[in-house]
This record gives sequence, structure tokens and C-alpha cells, in this order.
Amino acid sequence: MALPNVFGQKFGYVDTQYILNKMPEYKKAQQEIQKVALAWQDEIKEKQKEIEALYSALRTEEVLLTEAMKQERLAAIRQREQELKDQQTKIFGYEGLYFLKEKELMQTVQEKVFEAVEKVSVKQKIQVMFDKSGQLVMIYTNPVHDYTDYVLEELGLGDKDDTIK
Repeated sequence: MALPNVFGQKFGYVDTQYILNKMPEYKKAQQEIQKVALAWQDEIKEKQKEIEALYSALRTEEVLLTEAMKQERLAAIRQREQELKDQQTKIFGYEGLYFLKEKELMQTVQEKVFEAVEKVSVKQKIQVMFDKSGQLVMIYTNPVHDYTDYVLEELGLGDKDDTIK
């Protein structure tokens, strides 16, 4: 009786977070994202201070105001608070400006890594490559299957003293 040809699939894994941290483009993109985020945070803090100043002024002048004037000022302050909340959501909310800026800056870096992973997978005849830095949980991994150094080498970021075997 003839046995059918059975071929095992070759698996491997890389640590994309480790790879990204080695890339100057990634660090530059991270710095740019941080700079933009800090500018937006400063803008929001400034508006919060303005609102606090309006509340302080209202408390100071409260005894001089009629009830209608007081309610009118409170309504104006609450309107400014709502505008601030809307701005925070627009910037830092789900798929807000921060998210879009991060996606824009990181896309080319991630594409570069994925292309390198694909080249390494083809060269090493890997059928499935996992990313151990993501949601994949690996209880045990044999370092023989770690192809992170190959991807770093493909990107020209390999350690000159390290020899891949």
C-alpha cells in the first residue's frame, strides 16, 4: 500500500514591535505624532482655562446679575463646554484626527515591514508567519522559528555582529 505524499507546512514568527522600534522612520513618525498630540492637548487645555475663567467671573459678578442674566451666562458657558467636548471627540475620539494622523504616518512604515516579512517568508519557504507582538498568544516558541532578524536584515537594519544561520 502506497502512502500519500504528506508535506508539513513551515511556520515562523516575528516580533514586529521589536522591528518597528529598530526603524528610524518609526521613531520619527512616533515623534511627529507626539508633537501633534501635544499641540492639540495644549489647545484643549487653553479652552478649559477660558471656561474656568468664565465660571470664576460669573461667581464674582453673580450678586450683581439678575436671574435671567445669570442663566444667560450659564447657558453661554455650557455651550462653550459642549464645543470643547465636541472638539475633544473630533480630535481624540474613535477615528478622530489623532487616529487618522497616526494611521497616515505609520502606514508607510508598516507597509515596509510587511513587504520585508513577505520577502523573508518566500525566501525561507514559510507558509504561515505569526506576529508575536500582537494579539497572538504563544505559550512556548522555539527560537528556531523566530525570523525577526531576517526581517531586520531585509530592511537593512540587521546587527552587523549577528550572523543568521
